[in-house]
Amino acid sequence: MPSGFHYSWVMRVDANFFCTVPMDDAGKVEPTKRRYDNNAVVECYKNLVAWAKTADEVGIDTMWLTEHHFQYEGYEVLPNLILFGQHLAGQTTNLRLGQMFNVVPQWHPLRLAEDFAIADIVTGGRMEFGVGRGTVPREAWSLGTVVASGDNAMSAEHDRINREVFEESMEVIKTAWTNERFSYRGKHFVFPPDDIPDRGKYVDDLTLIPRPLRHIDVYQPVTSPETIEYVPREGHKAVYWLQNADSQLQKWNRYAEICEEIGRPVGPGEDRCLVMNIHVAKTREKAMIKGKPGHDEFANFLSPYGRFSSYRNPDGSKVAFNHCPTVEESNDQKIQIVGSIDDAVDTLGFWRDLLDLKHICFFFDFPGVSREEMIEQMHLVTEEVFPKLGERVERRPLPNLQPLV
Repeated sequence: MPSGFHYSWVMRVDANFFCTVPMDDAGKVEPTKRRYDNNAVVECYKNLVAWAKTADEVGIDTMWLTEHHFQYEGYEVLPNLILFGQHLAGQTTNLRLGQMFNVVPQWHPLRLAEDFAIADIVTGGRMEFGVGRGTVPREAWSLGTVVASGDNAMSAEHDRINREVFEESMEVIKTAWTNERFSYRGKHFVFPPDDIPDRGKYVDDLTLIPRPLRHIDVYQPVTSPETIEYVPREGHKAVYWLQNADSQLQKWNRYAEICEEIGRPVGPGEDRCLVMNIHVAKTREKAMIKGKPGHDEFANFLSPYGRFSSYRNPDGSKVAFNHCPTVEESNDQKIQIVGSIDDAVDTLGFWRDLLDLKHICFFFDFPGVSREEMIEQMHLVTEEVFPKLGERVERRPLPNLQPLV
């Protein structure tokens, strides 16, 4: 093992699934040239059930799913994470189910608050609440909102509206969850609307039915400068993904600095989660067989949305907004892992020591990896990578609530 590592750490380990259909030609076809049918979508859902059972078995704390809509290309084919997560809770015993992320501007905030509350109640508190602003115009416009993206030159006006709607929605959700009676007046939302007649009177306030039976933590991705400031001030937990080391460390430390400024100090690594794309095998060469096509498919699909713009050129300069990285770049910059057990130990040890990492979420869902291969990945990471890293995978105790499913 590399020198300088600590060998008695305990870490929370989560898993994130992109919710992609079985894809035999990963990395070989331009993404928008594919069009999958409903049967392929159903196969994805069957896979998710099998992977949830494995995650439960190997000690993973939370399984996070990804919300998107209208993805005929076969990526991210799960539009309602709360509904499906509730189903997975009935198939597992100790696994928590989270949303990475509910795209809040695409929801009515009170419906989102209600849906999550009832799911958390019936699962005995096994739901985790993740929120984001969205990235895909195809979804946003069709569901009644807007978003800035590479497709509209990162429109500042659309970004402003999207951010306003998101932040008001979060105020509504948290107010409705924590008050027996509530009202809200904002720029985009007014609850209750004015002059609602009700049994000879007018409605002055509302009561959310049901409300959660416990405090709900909120997880949010941290990318833009505005979000870096917003997340800790709102008491949300920060989620980081696909960042180069310098950028990641700056954003990681800024979270703690703001928490200190507002009188809510956090310990080293506390309330922050690093997401790491990973595909491992006994040797680097074997990992590349499925890992490289899956990596390349993922890169081809997401590069137009700027997901890899944190990468750096060999001279240290910034890459283009729509940069599409090679697997060698991802490995060399330690932003993703496609390699051997030892490669994974080296990269994870780097991030652990850099960030004082306490919470990691592995993105296992490389396109083209089969159900059985994905199950093997979870076993390899938890049973071989972590012991060699000197880590113990630790699952949090569940809330003391009686599940109904």
